Amino acid sequence: MSERAALAQEFAVAAAAIAAMLGGVALPAALSQAIAAAAPALPADSLPAVQDIAYRSTRQLGLCREVGAILNAHPPAARVAALQIVALAQLIEPLRAAAITVDQAVAGARLHRMTEPAAGFLNATLRRFVRESDDLLARAQRNQEARWNFPRWWIEQLRRDHPGSWETILAASNQTPPLTLRVNRRRFARDDYLALLGAAGVSARPVGPQALVLATASPVTALPEFAAGAVSVQDAGAQMAAPLLDVADGMRVLDACAAPGGKTTHILELADCEVIALDVSAERLARVAQNLDRLGLRAVLQEGSALEPQTWWDGIQFDRILVDAPCTASGIVRRHPDVRWLRRRSDLATLSARQGEILAQLWPLLRVGGKLLYATCSVFRAEGEGVVDSFRRTHHDAIRRGLAWRFEGSEAPEQVDQLLPRADPLRDHDGFFYAMLEKSV
Repeated sequence: MSERAALAQEFAVAAAAIAAMLGGVALPAALSQAIAAAAPALPADSLPAVQDIAYRSTRQLGLCREVGAILNAHPPAARVAALQIVALAQLIEPLRAAAITVDQAVAGARLHRMTEPAAGFLNATLRRFVRESDDLLARAQRNQEARWNFPRWWIEQLRRDHPGSWETILAASNQTPPLTLRVNRRRFARDDYLALLGAAGVSARPVGPQALVLATASPVTALPEFAAGAVSVQDAGAQMAAPLLDVADGMRVLDACAAPGGKTTHILELADCEVIALDVSAERLARVAQNLDRLGLRAVLQEGSALEPQTWWDGIQFDRILVDAPCTASGIVRRHPDVRWLRRRSDLATLSARQGEILAQLWPLLRVGGKLLYATCSVFRAEGEGVVDSFRRTHHDAIRRGLAWRFEGSEAPEQVDQLLPRADPLRDHDGFFYAMLEKSV
């Protein structure tokens, strides 16, 4: 029999995570810290609820902060502000069970010495919001950050980079992402596994050659044949990387910045080739090893930096290189909503410079006639076209090849370079940039 904590405690733990996130900690780590601090009083059955509350609050952060600025005569302490944000996010989307939400938020304040003195303040501000919600929301949404729930600089950057589609990008990025599976074609054809899901009572739809989107997210360990390596979790946009890399049996392939191993394992599902999975972190490479083991695949795990190939490269050139470069993650914010609040405008210049240096360092490792696929999970031009154009100006042996992809339901392939986030039934994917560079003589 399941047993959850009181909603007040779940609110308090989620608020602790939000406070840490606003202090600069990534939300997954902030949640882990807050949950550990609440143990053992917080039952395991409350963990999904705490996570949902925290993620909902993060997606609504811009609006909740602006509403709070209108409600509050003075800025509250960080932990109190976080609890107010948590409660407002529950009241805003949608406005329901208002009395219970307010009562439990106030009770949550009384659970901790840092927030207990503010219980009356929370009660007053939240009850005012319930009474005046239409007016307060209308006033708050005059602010761009509140309307879109993104930092102002981010909105401005998208308007410059994608003047015809910036609103669509923001709207799609605010959606709750689906659970997308990649069917291991060494085990099942996509439609055969779709039928297996159906027999198990799990509804799904195809969105790519190996991609299935579940109608309702569920624990992956409960999916048919998951433990035996039938499927992996991977966004449909990310599933484009390995096929676009154009691997074949017998090739030597470098997957740079490989962790957690989704693209490494996909490459090996597509071809019998020698794959070197490179990552700077031994801890992250351990995750790659776990994924390889579950899928029954083998790769060479190499700890090292893509910026320093002289410390690990054996001198044998590669037929294919996948450079999945570190970036702002601006294309995957529907899965990582905290990223928008943790990044700064200055990160764009820093990261694009690093991306260009990674390309420059790895290019000599590619044989003549070989192909390098540059990829980022970004929608900012500085991390896509900007990096590739700059690289080609100094590397005249780099020929850019077109990339085409036939989307589910489409009659013909389409050019794909900058993939923008979509939440359509047949094109449900995150945002990515892809560029294929072939090495000439």
